[in-house]
Amino acid sequence: MGFLLQALFFSLFLFSHQTIAEDFNSFSNATHFSSRKLAGRGRGRCNWFRGKWVYDASYPLYNPSTCPFIDPQFNCQKYGRPDNLYQKYRWQPFSCPMPRFNALNFLEKWRGKKIMFVGDSLSLNQFNSLACMIHSWVPNSRTTFIKKNPLSSVSFKDYGLKLFLYRTPYLVDLDIERVGRVLKLDVIKSGDAWRGMDMLIFNTWHWWTHTGSSQPWDYIEERGRLSKDMNRFVAFYKGLTTWARWVNLNVNPAQTKVFFLGISPVHYEGRDWNEPTKSCMSEREPFFGLKYPAGTPMAWVIVNKVLSRLRKPVYFLDVTTLSQYRKDAHPEGFSGVMATDCSHWCLPGLPDTWNELLYAALFG
Repeated sequence: MGFLLQALFFSLFLFSHQTIAEDFNSFSNATHFSSRKLAGRGRGRCNWFRGKWVYDASYPLYNPSTCPFIDPQFNCQKYGRPDNLYQKYRWQPFSCPMPRFNALNFLEKWRGKKIMFVGDSLSLNQFNSLACMIHSWVPNSRTTFIKKNPLSSVSFKDYGLKLFLYRTPYLVDLDIERVGRVLKLDVIKSGDAWRGMDMLIFNTWHWWTHTGSSQPWDYIEERGRLSKDMNRFVAFYKGLTTWARWVNLNVNPAQTKVFFLGISPVHYEGRDWNEPTKSCMSEREPFFGLKYPAGTPMAWVIVNKVLSRLRKPVYFLDVTTLSQYRKDAHPEGFSGVMATDCSHWCLPGLPDTWNELLYAALFG
């Protein structure tokens, strides 16, 4: 009963405030940007995140068999997925055309820079995608690929561009202590590794929901007090607030652009798109309705609330709705790792669109 009351109170708290997301006024200057609200866009403003999926025969943006950076669990063709229609969809915003990704332009603008993805396996999905998108334009460019935990990297040596992935599923720290594995809602010591980057792209959510044997912590700690559990939305809010505090204290907007990737949905339950007997297995086309039946996830509301209170500019890559439509784009049973994967995304595939939106935010 305590958890139910806590969750109800928390929901009322969030919805009693106007939720706003932040993005940038202008990216015309590569070293400076400021924030503005997504809500209440003026005329001529482009909302990249509201649109539809359209078939495009020119897709995919790269050949998975020639990209050396794809994690095997995302290479669905390698593991026998029989169709490839999921690779052929392009995101088309309602209010404006989205610029085509141009890796040569990206490499020139970000020559000598360092870009880091920080988060869980969805960050790995996006990191792999961007590396492959760039590589397809400069296949003969000298590269290095270092795969370690928690820090991996891909370097395009002819351009001095370095892509990093820092694996940390909660953003806040998960430590091994005498009592066991402790998730610390108010500590980010690992943030020292994120300093000195020219761009940071953060993501977290999926691991906050894990329970039982898949839960990687034994205790939650806040202000020095341990508890066995708490409402997961409350815990997520507290952890994300700690991350926001880190950004406010440690990011210099004149040196570092910051993005937050929105909540990536799962498709294990077909009732989310009004087909209760299904999951992502054998889905072969997107959801084409204008309003996704499952609605907006509570986690999205929490992210939006925390971003609205940041003092430093953080661009919200609001990919939740457009990703909800893509029930067809998961590895399904073709990951070589999981019998049923309706959580991650095949490559080429949806994360390429996340990176096209990143490109649009930078150069559009």
